[in-house]
Parts: sequence; structure tokens; C-alpha cells
Amino acid sequence: MSLGTAEEETKEEIHIPADINWEMLDKSKFFILGAGLFSGVSAALYPAVVLKTRQQVGRYSQGSSSVKVALSVVRSEGFRALYRGFGTSLTGTIPARALYMTALEVTKSSVGSTTIGLGFAEPTAAAIANAAAGVSAAVAAQLVWTPVDVVSQRLMVQNNRSNFSKMRYANGVDGFKQIIKSDGLRGLYRGFGISILTYAPSNAVWWASYSVAQRLIWGGIGCYFCKRDDPGGAEVTTTYRPDSKAVMVVQGVSAAIAGGASALITMPLDTIKTRLQVLDYEENGRSRGPTVAQTVRNLVREGGWAACYRGLGPRCASMSMSATTMITTYEFLKRLSAKSQEGVT
Repeated sequence: MSLGTAEEETKEEIHIPADINWEMLDKSKFFILGAGLFSGVSAALYPAVVLKTRQQVGRYSQGSSSVKVALSVVRSEGFRALYRGFGTSLTGTIPARALYMTALEVTKSSVGSTTIGLGFAEPTAAAIANAAAGVSAAVAAQLVWTPVDVVSQRLMVQNNRSNFSKMRYANGVDGFKQIIKSDGLRGLYRGFGISILTYAPSNAVWWASYSVAQRLIWGGIGCYFCKRDDPGGAEVTTTYRPDSKAVMVVQGVSAAIAGGASALITMPLDTIKTRLQVLDYEENGRSRGPTVAQTVRNLVREGGWAACYRGLGPRCASMSMSATTMITTYEFLKRLSAKSQEGVT
């Protein structure tokens, strides 16, 4: 997504720091710094993911708020329960994030130049490139992330009293071993298809919305700051050069808007995905995972179609906070990793 320009009518008045593309990055610095920065972000947001997962798969009373669920978990299992499975999650986050960022930047760069070459306007080309990059990044990351997600989510909920799986895991490694022993490699990729169906459109919506939101915000800023009427009635145009803090605020607000929209649109798919990856049922003495149809029927039986939106509060909060911290961290990372710092601040 290009931040170097705003809407057509304000592009000459607002001077935003130029975007940094894939070719301009020092790749080793990009991945090393990225691993550290995003590990910190993951640690800060992990409890919200645990609460969302608990609400999606547990049979809490209708209307149980996230605060009540959090208090119940801490009271019965201790504060550490909010970080159960974090080590496993973090181990997978680093390679998954590296794949995600690589696919994102490579796709965005190539699709962006192609769409411009086809004659699309720059704002439209940016939205298309961002959507395509989001899909590409999601698919690449899920190859690594799905097995990690299956194990970490089971660790998150295994002490939940409304549990569904008879398996107990000592840690992430034990979880991988037990799942492979009982279900083979397919067990680690349970829900992979619906994960793609969840995260590919979610990422497409997120990155496209983020691009559009930024342009709308910068356009509004341009109208507010850059155009004034003098006493004689003539329009006077001034130049606005936002500092790094202003750029970061616009990025953060745009990311939060995009995160909320993406969470709302894809919530039912995420609930079904989580249950597919975590729930088991007995068949002929063997523990098996449910089908998509069984999962939907069980959800509707438990709480109607509204049950598909269980955990929406934590997910919206998590995705909005994650989006805001992720994009500001991501843009900061790109500037730190630029081969030449000239013209990027």
C-alpha cells in the first residue's frame, strides 16, 4: 500500500513519507528485527486469543461477557491459564510471520506494478494489490500456522471444565506427538481448508480496507488543513507535512477500522474453524473430529445462529488491537530495515 500519495485532489498538498517496497529492504535485518518485534506483540495480545477460543468452544452461559470468562479462568486456573500454549504459539509465529511478510511484500509489489500497467487508477491499483497480497500471505502462513494453531488451541482449553477432548497434553511437543499418533499428519492440518476460507478473505478485506481507510483519512485531513478561504473569497492552498507521529496515528486508526470490519465479516467461519480444530467426538470407540455440518448443527443447537458469533467481543478487540500494533510495528520495522534511510522518515 502506498502512503506516498493521498487522494487526487489533495496529493500535492499533503507530503507523506514515501512507502518502502520489497527491493528497498535489508532482508536479514527485516526478518531478525521482525521476529523480536512481533513476538512482543503476540505476547501482549495472547490473553484475548485465549478468551476468544474459550468462548467459542466452551458452554458458558448465554450472555457471559469476556470479563466474566476472564475472571472465571483466573479464579479457577490462575493467571498463567491466560498464556497456556503461548510457547507453542510463539514457536510457530516466527516462521509463519516470516512467510507472511515475504508473500505480502512480493505479491503487493508485483500486483501493484501490474495493475498500474493495466491502466488502473493508483487508489484502485493499491486496493487490488493489497487484497491480493493479503490472500497470498494468508495461504503461505497457514502452511506453517495450522498445525501450531491446532496444538496451541487445544492447550488453551484443555483444563476447561466443559471440555470436549479426552486427550491431555503435557506441553506443545507432547501435543504434536499425541495428535500424530492418533490421527496422523492429517490431525495437525484439521481445519486447514476452512482456515484458508477464513483467513484469505479476512486478509483480503483487511488490507483492502486499510488502504481505503488511509486514503479517506488523508483526504479528510487535506480538506481540513490544506484549503482555506481568504477574506476576499479566494481559495488559499497550504502545504501540510505530517510528522512521524501523525503518520503513525493515521496508520493505527486505519488498521483498527480494517480489523473490526474483517473480524465482523469472518467471525462465523472463525468459530467453525476453532471448533473443528479442537472438538472431538466418539465413533466406534475412537475419537474423531467433527465435520463442518456437524459443527454448525451443534452450534445452532447450543445457542441458535447467534452462537456463531460467540467470542465476537474478544475477537474484535484482539483484531483491532492486533491490527493497530501490527501495522504500526510493521511500518516501523520497514523503516528500520530500509537499506538507505534517506527519504524514508
